Amino acid sequence: MRRDDISLYLGPADRARLETVLTDRNTPRKVVWRAEIILATADGYGTNAIMRRAKTSKPTVWRWQSRYLDEGVAGLLRDKTRPSRVPPLPRETRLTVIAKTVQEAPPNATHWSRSMMAEAVGISPSSVGRICAEAGLKPHVSRGFKVSNDPLFEEKVTEIVGLYLDPPDRAVVLCVDEKSQIQALDRTQPGLPLKKGRAATMTHDYKRHGTTTLFAALDVKSGMVIGNCMPRHRAREFLTFLRRIDRAVRKPRDIHLVLDNYATHKTPEVQAWLEKHPRFKLHFTPTSASWLNLVERFFAEITAKRIRKGSYTSVSDLEDAIYDYLAQHNIRPKPFVWIKSADDILTRERRALDALDGIRGNR
Repeated sequence: MRRDDISLYLGPADRARLETVLTDRNTPRKVVWRAEIILATADGYGTNAIMRRAKTSKPTVWRWQSRYLDEGVAGLLRDKTRPSRVPPLPRETRLTVIAKTVQEAPPNATHWSRSMMAEAVGISPSSVGRICAEAGLKPHVSRGFKVSNDPLFEEKVTEIVGLYLDPPDRAVVLCVDEKSQIQALDRTQPGLPLKKGRAATMTHDYKRHGTTTLFAALDVKSGMVIGNCMPRHRAREFLTFLRRIDRAVRKPRDIHLVLDNYATHKTPEVQAWLEKHPRFKLHFTPTSASWLNLVERFFAEITAKRIRKGSYTSVSDLEDAIYDYLAQHNIRPKPFVWIKSADDILTRERRALDALDGIRGNR
């Protein structure tokens, strides 16, 4: 195989870049000898001399000379994409994996794993993983849901969301609920502190020292929280908390309370007290729709930030921690911003009901 030596002009920018490649200690060896081939060619060396300098074959010298002429320095820094030695899976096999994942369940499990699907279809587990990833399927993941069956769902959602998005003037909108049965848990052994390369530790076992219930009222406008810890969450305790709210909100401002359908919120004693205090106006969330009450978001935050990882030797110790969190929160309160309109919520609710009806109809 013969080929005449070629003459190559190397611009200053390309020469500087190739020389940098040669001097960089992190440059892969194969890229180094590619740069040596081009630099030697530009310096007037013949093919045989370049072969000796780069310690490579004649076709290799010609290949990288041609690659530089076609693509410049960038062509030397990467390998050309070559077709895989493994033939791609047939389209029918891919569709089979997707169909079985979506429509069927394995005989001995609730969902498919990669290994079970691979055995059923006759391909490798990694192939199953790639097919599911490309199709956006995650059979090992599930999400909880609950569609409310409250006949007044639309009216209640419209009413409460209206309070969030357009609260009435000269009135206070409070989201009220109880976080019941908060346990004062004391870890059996002290955990190790956080350090580089190691997370903080805590024992999985604990000692119970009793429970408390946090009554909380979140002001929608300001984000401030009125809170009170009580041993139980009966109508008697709820009335005590209502009186606390009555004292905290100056008169004659109206008070709109967003509540769930817990029985203690509707007892005759509570109804009688509300009749004597007409500035209290109650708005009940739909059944199975506690997410509509903004105070639930506050409960999630106090649980994650103050309660869950704590260790408490008594109920009073736990309550002190809760009151301290409330005090710190109210120094710099930040309201939760409700962004979904009632129409958006009702549209999604109708779509969920239609999907459920379709599933029931296919059974």
